[in-house]
Amino acid sequence: MLETIHIFHTNDIHSHFEYWIRMQKYIKEQRLEYAKCGEASFLMDIGDHLDRSNIFTEATLGKGNVKLLNEAEYDVVTIGNNEGITLSYDELYTLYDEAQFEVIVANIEPIQGEKPKWLKPYTILQTKYGTTIGVVAATARFDAFYEELNWHVTEPRQKIIDIVNQLKEQVDIVVCLSHLGITEDELLAAECPSIDVIFGAHTHHLFQQGKVVNNVLLTGCGKFGMYTGHLTLQFNHTTRTLTKKDEIAIENALLPELNEEGLFLTELREQGKQLLQTPIFETKKFYNKEWFHYSNLSTLFAEAILDFTKADCTMFNAGILLDDLKKGTITKYDIHKIFPHPINLCVIELTGTELKEVYLQAQNQDWPMLELKGLGFRGTIFGKMLTYQFSMNRHRELLINNKVALPDQTYKLATLDMFTFGYFFPNFKYAKKQYLLPMFLRDIFVSFGEKKF
Repeated sequence: MLETIHIFHTNDIHSHFEYWIRMQKYIKEQRLEYAKCGEASFLMDIGDHLDRSNIFTEATLGKGNVKLLNEAEYDVVTIGNNEGITLSYDELYTLYDEAQFEVIVANIEPIQGEKPKWLKPYTILQTKYGTTIGVVAATARFDAFYEELNWHVTEPRQKIIDIVNQLKEQVDIVVCLSHLGITEDELLAAECPSIDVIFGAHTHHLFQQGKVVNNVLLTGCGKFGMYTGHLTLQFNHTTRTLTKKDEIAIENALLPELNEEGLFLTELREQGKQLLQTPIFETKKFYNKEWFHYSNLSTLFAEAILDFTKADCTMFNAGILLDDLKKGTITKYDIHKIFPHPINLCVIELTGTELKEVYLQAQNQDWPMLELKGLGFRGTIFGKMLTYQFSMNRHRELLINNKVALPDQTYKLATLDMFTFGYFFPNFKYAKKQYLLPMFLRDIFVSFGEKKF
């Protein structure tokens, strides 16, 4: 007997719900048709379903996303870094309390305290004909962030291989939900051919018909819900082997447009907006933003950073400020419009010599117009790099708080975590630093505003 099994999958939606209604209608219709034919189907998400730059997600702290996953009848879900390190420990611990699906992540657990009830390293699915599918999952390592949030994250590849070696004698098919990125997926496939399919995510790669590495099928459906993955498996019950593994990525923009899509998006936004209408402070004047100059708002933000961190100086790009701060009553919604980014502050320890090098690098003339994507940034362009409490005098000496910096003295620079990943300032990657979690930029600004105003 040959049995056909279908697995639909999504990844890296990042709370982009523009195609959510049509893609879920399509999936449900397909699953219903397959059920009529006696063919099993499952629906899985490979992480980063939520993104707190979205008003609805921010207002519900991701529980609105879980509700959508429940309504769509997902079977298995894993977490990405947006679930793992943009929520506080308590927020992630309770995120899936109402989940009607399995949540599996093999490589995280609390540093202190019991595991949440939803957290499992793997699960086993079964079709009505008795075919068993072992599903294991892991998420990308961001050790410094997870540790600050009371989560211990382990090396994912070996953890997956260990579980697969246990599972392969118990199940007919083994699949992996990998929020690790394409490079890790290829390495995992090379080391562990016992996995039949690796569902990929994190690096937003797109494989329209999958990619085979060491007889392991890799998938990837881009980002923002632009594609839905459909895997078709054929299992031979006589030989107990897989005889077919076919993958196709369906472009959701080409699915029939639905009348209710606009209303759905409006309702999500309005729900989020209403939940964030809490007044937090009153301003007596208007604070403008500028992307290519210092501004009243950037100066106020720098004051907030220095007050919070007690650092010697601060540096950030002007493009981080997406809206002006109006005069009058300010709500959480107003602040979210200015700072939608899931970005934290980081305090880095640098010598005077190293800080001078950073200052000179920050003068890069190509950066202001850079259309930055990723790293937590949710703006349009990078904007001018702004430095507060450190500058260069006409003798090309670095000044910290208007005093000449000593070359060997250590200073504390408060900046954005996105600058510590090595792209802009390679030295930051290896410097001593402290990530200030779980507060985002907006949380720090709100706290400062409540004191100042």
